[in-house]
Amino acid sequence: MDNSVKIGIIICDRYRTCAGGKCFRSLRNREGAFSIYKDVPVELVGYTTCNGCPGGNIEYTGQEMVKNGVQVIHLATGFLVGYPPCPYIDTFKNLLEIKYGVKVVLGTHPIPQKYLDMHSQLHTWDDPKWGPMLAPTLADEEVRLAYN
Repeated sequence: MDNSVKIGIIICDRYRTCAGGKCFRSLRNREGAFSIYKDVPVELVGYTTCNGCPGGNIEYTGQEMVKNGVQVIHLATGFLVGYPPCPYIDTFKNLLEIKYGVKVVLGTHPIPQKYLDMHSQLHTWDDPKWGPMLAPTLADEEVRLAYN
């Protein structure tokens, strides 16, 4: 019997040409938001974009991913670190969880140091709501620098 956790990754469309290297490396190394799978086998069964604002692909890709066995959907770190961060991220998370009964995790790879530095200067994440949203993707400085 297959005991792996089946995951899907949805990335922000402004990064649609991303080859997924940071996400796949962090999945392999169990870093960032993938640290929750430290001792668990994981199978990636879906990877796509939101299709651009306001996320027209979220509803349909969520349905397809769940049909293909996805148990957890990760909204990629790009939704958090973009300039500006995705204004729809809460809606996407709630829709996927409520409509499909799937767990949604905010983030994939650790936040690169250069993004943490810039958002700190911009005061983007000063609102306390960002703490829990960023927590899965914050890492120590050495790891953040490795993802620059």
